[in-house]
Amino acid sequence: MTHSAAMLDQRRVVSDAGDFGRVAVMLGGRSSEREVSLDTGTAVLNALRARGVDAHAWDPAEKTLSQFATAGFDRAWIALHGPGGEDGALQGALQWLDMPYTGSGVMASALAMDKVRSKHLFRARDIPTPDYAVVRSHADASVAAEQLGLPLIVKPSGQGSSVGMSKVLERADLEEALDTALQYDATVLLEQCIRGDELTVAVLQGSALPSIRIVTPRVFYDYRAKYESDRTEYICPGASSDSQERLCADLAIKAFEELGCTGWGRVDFMADDEGQPLVLEVNTVPGMTSHSLVPMAAKQAGIDFETLCWRILETSFKADQADNVIEVAAHGA
Repeated sequence: MTHSAAMLDQRRVVSDAGDFGRVAVMLGGRSSEREVSLDTGTAVLNALRARGVDAHAWDPAEKTLSQFATAGFDRAWIALHGPGGEDGALQGALQWLDMPYTGSGVMASALAMDKVRSKHLFRARDIPTPDYAVVRSHADASVAAEQLGLPLIVKPSGQGSSVGMSKVLERADLEEALDTALQYDATVLLEQCIRGDELTVAVLQGSALPSIRIVTPRVFYDYRAKYESDRTEYICPGASSDSQERLCADLAIKAFEELGCTGWGRVDFMADDEGQPLVLEVNTVPGMTSHSLVPMAAKQAGIDFETLCWRILETSFKADQADNVIEVAAHGA
């Protein structure tokens, strides 16, 4: 089920696989999320080929950008997670090459990857988000912990997949958690820990897909819970009521739009004691593995995995390139 909102997006509907040309599925890379990216990219590659797309794997860790520029590709399906693939760097390089690509542009990708700056924008635009502090040292963290109270979530500003993230229940654990986060980024986000349901909403071509509630036996939905554990439960739709489902959908679109994101992505929430969803972050290249959330939500909405990968590839056609465009009300198919 989808829901309507004010924002409009444009979908370039492609019916012939040949219209995509030769497609590079960019996967792997050098970030801490390389293995997940390889899984995502392989799944996407197989799905596109099954639909007749002339798709080929391309790992930037193994080949140079100059090689890519002369490899004869017509567009790129970006399946790279983390720094170097999801943070605007690759998007900028592809724009210099005049190479169409899936998903959000340079600035939106950079903002979404930067948890600190995206939180600043959410706060400025009255998008509900947990209280937070930005720290760069143990002294900063000590002061912030006093202000925010425990428990806290500690995470590096520019990583995904919960890499470097910790939940701090006791003051004595703060130093170790900060040291872990500082291994990945010089800037760290300390965030008030919300005790409630963990929810996520995928966005596809202006539509919010059904929410998913995540139930994990682990301390929080960390890397192992996301990609390795078979004990994590997923409830879809995940909202506690129709009104909360609509609220999650509207907030997902609002957060997505505020960062300037386009095409597809995923917005993560925690719900507080009163059921109010609080936006944690926006992911512009979510995982597409067997444990991933976007394919689950799409399936609930009647979109199989091959069709999902095809529709994400459609997002490589920007509005000014489209000759078969339909206006899509946000949440409207």
